[in-house]
Amino acid sequence: MTIERTRSVSAAPRVVVKRSNNHVVPRPNEGVWPGLSTPPHVPARARIAEALFRRAVRSLPVRVVFPGGERIGAGGPGSPVMRIVRPAAFFHRLGARSKIGFGEAYMAGDWTSTQPADLLTPFAAKLSTLISPALQPIFRRYVEARQPAEEANTIDGSRENIHRHYDLSNELFATFLDETMSYSSAWFADGSDDLADAQRRKIDGVLDLAGVGPDMHVLEIGTGWGGLARRAAQRGARVTTLTISAEQAKLAEERIAAAGVADRVQVLLRDYREAQGSYDAVVSVEMIEAVGVRYWPTYFSALDRLLRPGGKVGLQAITMPHDRMLVSQDDYTWISKYVFPGGVIPSVEAIEQNLHDHTGLHVAQQRSLGPDYARTLAHWRETFLSRWETVAELGFDETFRRMWEFYLAYCEAGFRVGYLDVHQLSLTR
Repeated sequence: MTIERTRSVSAAPRVVVKRSNNHVVPRPNEGVWPGLSTPPHVPARARIAEALFRRAVRSLPVRVVFPGGERIGAGGPGSPVMRIVRPAAFFHRLGARSKIGFGEAYMAGDWTSTQPADLLTPFAAKLSTLISPALQPIFRRYVEARQPAEEANTIDGSRENIHRHYDLSNELFATFLDETMSYSSAWFADGSDDLADAQRRKIDGVLDLAGVGPDMHVLEIGTGWGGLARRAAQRGARVTTLTISAEQAKLAEERIAAAGVADRVQVLLRDYREAQGSYDAVVSVEMIEAVGVRYWPTYFSALDRLLRPGGKVGLQAITMPHDRMLVSQDDYTWISKYVFPGGVIPSVEAIEQNLHDHTGLHVAQQRSLGPDYARTLAHWRETFLSRWETVAELGFDETFRRMWEFYLAYCEAGFRVGYLDVHQLSLTR
């Protein structure tokens, strides 16, 4: 068997491993996931990690079960269960790499849960207090990793970072996304749980905030698979849409043509920093998270530069509380390593400050969709797991399955408790 190797550990591994019984997961293939199968050996740190973990779990409404039957946690019957399969490996990973180690331990099968989102929700609710305030500066200095310089979002760096996630496989994303192929938060109408309808409502919400209508020329930064561009064209607008994902661009063009609006939409493989022209409206959905703190002024200046007088910007952005953003913006997390390299989530305050300092724009309207994102992620996770056999046939292995399941559950938990939010914003001069 030939295994396709890439620089990124998040790239598609071409080997399929079947799940095993009795909570034991096959160890990651070293040739595909280098360094993941063997946990680090840090005895002193592992002891500290175990003590901190036991202390944190003591008050959480979960049940943690160890081999041999030991149980800890404040959860009663029916509460989510975390089953520690390989305690030594788990605590060594936790001691060596903190939050990265926690996620890697799930990928490797050192711990497991049948309700990962429910389990991670109380952890997310207490995330800022799991380590005592007195210890947090020391912990952040000596345990938390920093963003690597090679993942900075320069023009070339952004293309590589985007390639590592969005170019995994169009077929992969099609297995769990709805018919609109929207990979961002939906906006559910009261009484409805239809994901496709909620995604169309989200798209219309962004377009409305940008005032998009007939005969306008609209710039979209971040094409995705073309859903918003198609909808804007159906409103009678002419659309120029930018992406740096070759895989997304190819499928977006096919879907735009199939919708009969190819004459109104131009898909360009181009970075936002390379954009030229002047537009009646600019829209961008969950792209700012891939910009990076260093380039926020450049991004917002580009919006201002490209927008005609009297125009509006419709922006959808994942956000987090400002105080948490300030202390974590340089952290290299599990999500950074395995899912979104170079990604940083802004706060609404950071957006407003960058607009004030670098543009003539300001936030005129906003709405929060945080609970809707939790529901969106639950839909994606349920569909991904129910169609796992289809994903596996594409060449993705068991470690990838656990990585993707953890990613979706981890994010869902964050939106459930408000540690993460998502905002739709209308920007005007």
